[in-house]
Amino acid sequence: MSDSELIPATPMENPFQLEPDKPGFESLGNDNGFRFWWASTLAELLGYASMESFFKSVQKAMGICISLGIDLGENIVPQNREVRGKVFTDYKLSRFACYLTAMNGDVKKPEVAMAQAYFAAFAVAMQEYVVHAEAVERVHIRSEVSERERSLSGVAKGAGVEKYALFQNAGYRGLYNMDISRLRMVKGVPDNRSPLDFMGKEELATNLFRITQTESKIRRDAVRGQGRLEAAAEAVGKTVRGAIREMGGTMPERLSVSPDIKAVQKKLKSTHRNFKKIDSGTKKKHG
Repeated sequence: MSDSELIPATPMENPFQLEPDKPGFESLGNDNGFRFWWASTLAELLGYASMESFFKSVQKAMGICISLGIDLGENIVPQNREVRGKVFTDYKLSRFACYLTAMNGDVKKPEVAMAQAYFAAFAVAMQEYVVHAEAVERVHIRSEVSERERSLSGVAKGAGVEKYALFQNAGYRGLYNMDISRLRMVKGVPDNRSPLDFMGKEELATNLFRITQTESKIRRDAVRGQGRLEAAAEAVGKTVRGAIREMGGTMPERLSVSPDIKAVQKKLKSTHRNFKKIDSGTKKKHG
């Protein structure tokens, strides 16, 4: 089977478009030793009026690539260019980067929904599973949580935490009204894994907020000493839990368990390899 045969047929000649007389995604690709799309072109195709808001999705795609250990130089490359008399920093996006960007896009836009469906169809044509938008967002938020956890760990230890596991447990106890060991039992999380790896995006975002606010409290109030730091972590967790209750939200321990984030990451890496195989042409990098 040739590479061209792997590009799925779609009901519309111009995918992502509600106006079939305009150029579509495949026809807007560029070949320079491999295939890429300009981010500014993709933004128009996905119905964005503001490049600034669209580039936030590109930046999320960059973060996901970094967290997966995928070479940015093969997927997202900034380049100054002039378009309609305006010079700005644009990005060369691989097919995989376009996919990640679309999955992080504004789903209220019909063009974004069409793009997500198109990439799913493309993956099926390659007998490849495409991770859906919510799972892609989970990978992005999980990466952010890991980064903030490292920062909190440094701040806490600098403030006098000697037993970090107890400090960490205090934060979970405040938010979940149970220790981390009990939380693992409730959620069915293996003893050697973090509960964060099995959380959906809502629960991850809640914990991200808890972690960042705990760090802010330690810095702001100059909290010092193991006991006081544990108390601060628990207090922040309780405050976040109280806010959820006040808003009528679902308590975090009652939120559904999501598939193992490591399995999602593995599928994303597989998708990257297969998309790259289709569009590489040569092993040259962006020129």
